Amino acid sequence: MKKLHTILLIDDDPATNFLHKLIIEKENCSEHVVCKQSAEEALVYLKSKIEDNSPHPELIFLDINMPKMNGWDFLEEYKKFDKNRQAKKIVIMLTTSLDPNDKEKAKSIGQINEFQSKPLTSEKLKSILVSNFPNIFNHS
Repeated sequence: MKKLHTILLIDDDPATNFLHKLIIEKENCSEHVVCKQSAEEALVYLKSKIEDNSPHPELIFLDINMPKMNGWDFLEEYKKFDKNRQAKKIVIMLTTSLDPNDKEKAKSIGQINEFQSKPLTSEKLKSILVSNFPNIFNHS
């Protein structure tokens, strides 16, 4: 089976990142899983990948509620990246938010492909991969 090169997890909770990384590794769908505990750290990481022209994540799981810079703030900065770099990334909002306004806001932002509730499960991950990367992952 083909794999993604890198999946980026952005969540301020280390236990959540650990759990989600375990699920991704169990499904064996990515060569690398990178965890960042803040939006600021994630932006520095993504900028470094652009600057040294190295492979960048194809899939980003982004939490909404984080201290200092939340997921929405991250997306505002992310939008400033070169469009060619954005096209290769799929952003999935992964959150505990029950606010229906968050889901509506997510639908209005072009960089967000899906809005999912935590925790990430094997079933959710498989569904995300099939719907967003049909040429790599399919039901067969």
